Order: sequence, then C-alpha cells, then structure tokens
Amino acid sequence: MEDTFRFGDELGPAKVVQVGEPALGLRAVLVVDNVARGPSIGGLRMAPDVSVDECFRLARAMTLKNSAAGLPHGGGKSVLWGDPKMPRERKERLIRAFAHALRHEDDYIFGPDMGTDETCMAWVKDEIGRAVGLPAALGGIPLDEVGATGWGLASCAEVAAPHCGLGLRGARVAVQGFGAVGRHAARFLAEQGAVLVAASDTAGTLADPRGIDVDALGALKHAGGSVCDHPRGDKRGPDAILDVECDIWIPAARPDVVREDNAARLRAKLVLQGANIPFTPGAEKMLHERGVLIIPDFIANAGGVICAALEYRGATQSAAFDAIAEKIRGNTAAMLDAVKARGLLPRTAAVELAVARVKSAMALRRFNIL
Repeated sequence: MEDTFRFGDELGPAKVVQVGEPALGLRAVLVVDNVARGPSIGGLRMAPDVSVDECFRLARAMTLKNSAAGLPHGGGKSVLWGDPKMPRERKERLIRAFAHALRHEDDYIFGPDMGTDETCMAWVKDEIGRAVGLPAALGGIPLDEVGATGWGLASCAEVAAPHCGLGLRGARVAVQGFGAVGRHAARFLAEQGAVLVAASDTAGTLADPRGIDVDALGALKHAGGSVCDHPRGDKRGPDAILDVECDIWIPAARPDVVREDNAARLRAKLVLQGANIPFTPGAEKMLHERGVLIIPDFIANAGGVICAALEYRGATQSAAFDAIAEKIRGNTAAMLDAVKARGLLPRTAAVELAVARVKSAMALRRFNIL
C-alpha cells in the first residue's frame, strides 16, 4: 500500500483499482487521478509489458490534457496485461470482464488506446454503457479511422513551426510509430505540403529523403504490412528513426522512447509528441538546451480526447474537428508565449497552464480531487 501512495501529490490520484480474475488470466489496473472537472476520460491500454507506474503517469497526463483542453472531465487510465494480437474471442472475454468489474466506477469513462480500438469500446459499451471512441454504427466518432489525434498534431504544427523558423510546405517529417496516430498526422501534414521522409514501426524504419507516398504507406499498413514492405527507400532497424535528419519528428508509439542516453541522436528542429510521455524529463531538458522545440504530449496530442468528449455529448465529427483545431492552436500559442516571455521549458509552461485550470475546479469542490 505504501508503494501505491508514493505516487500521490496534491492533484491525485483519487483512486486505484486492481482487478484480477485467475480463471480468465485477467490482470488489470485502473487509476482515477483527479475528477475535480468531471468524470475522468482515459484510454484502455493493452500490452504484455504495461506497468502500474506507467498507468499512474498516463492517468496524470490525462488530468493535464483534459484540463488544458478545457474539457469537463478529469484524468484516468486503465491498463490490461496481455498481447493485443491474441485471438479475438479471448481478447473480448478479457475486456468484457474488466469492464464488468468496473461497472460501478462511474468516475471513469473508457476510451481506446494502444492495443484497443473502437470494437473494444463497443464491447465495453455493451457491458456497462460507458465508453467513447465507438464505431459509427453505435453513433460514435471512430477516433482511429478519422484521425482525430493526427488532426490535432497538424493543428499544433501550424502554430509551432513558425517559432522554429519553419514553414509546413516542404518541411521534412519523420514519424516514430506509423500507426493510428502517426499515419494520420503524416497525412494531414502532407496535405499542407510537408514531406514524409521516414516512418517506423516495430519491424523497422523506412527512410527516403526524396519523400514517401503517405497514402500508399498507409494502405500498406492497413493491409497488415510493415513500413519495411514498401518497395522504395532505405530499410533500417526500428531505432534508426532517431537518426533521420528531418525538420519535424513525431513520436507516436510507446513511453520513454527518447531518453538521456539517446537524445543526442535526434536531428530535428521541432518535436510534436503524438504519444503520451514519449520522452523522459531529462531528455526534454537536454534537447531544449540544444534549441529543439518540444511540444508536450498533453498539448499536442489532445485531439483524440477532445473528439471523445464531444462524441460523449452527441457532437458531429465536423464540430469535433473544429473544436480540436481551436483548442490545440490556442493552447499551443499560450504555452509558447509563456516560454518566450519567461524563459520556461515548454513542459513547465504547459503544466502551469493545466494545473491552474485543475486547481480552479478543485477550489469549487467539497472534496478537492474526488
């Protein structure tokens, strides 16, 4: 118990729930960090190597993300141990059992995350009635299909790029993790004239300074292939994406991919954090001192949760995309103004913005974070 409380501070977490069902092989954890602004929204992450520590950190990222975006929701996260590529029947049993165990946890609304998708959210909705990122057949806005997070990253780039002396037309983009988030970010940036020069997945890295056809690569991935199955370009190991010379680098996969031991390899001017907690704090500081502008995760990649929150209230996709662009452009500009005026690290400025909004809500509650 003491080990769990080591994560606590003035913002949370409010609640930690461990779920186990040995007969199914179910092991899962929910962290509800702070619900001062309203019930928490956060994704269900499924992977063999998730951890309680990761769940705590991601739940806090969701508190900051939802607050910064001005949403009437707090932050939470759930993790489920298992291979997301397991047979569909077993995956469905695990997710339905986890949802059933949390049927009375009204402070948490499930959303999709790494290893889960809109079909998984349909199972949750069927079990307990609380889920976002649903299939269109259930009245949802399928986040992975429409690319809400990628749209937000492109909106962020529009504001951040000029601060690096960049225009988007002709800007060279590298995407670490060419999946649901990364491929849509590349697509929306390409529509503004940017050029994809590298992309990676778990199988390797594809690099081509002449440019990569984003639509063709997206179709290849959708068909179940790897970026390394593309007929053109140089094929390298997954980690080689760090070494590609580019203007904009987008991490869109796992946490802590850039650390103090490899940050010096990054060759970009602007980083848009499409994944949650993809850099360690030390790596962000090192790169900031080198002049690399890093837009933190909970500012840059909030498009998905903004879309999810609006879906929960019955909004259309077009209304959600308008809100994503407005909120992310506004928050990016406010953060960068603070960075310039006060000489702050971008993450420090972003945290100050988000925490101030959380604390304003906490001050109006009988119990601050509950």
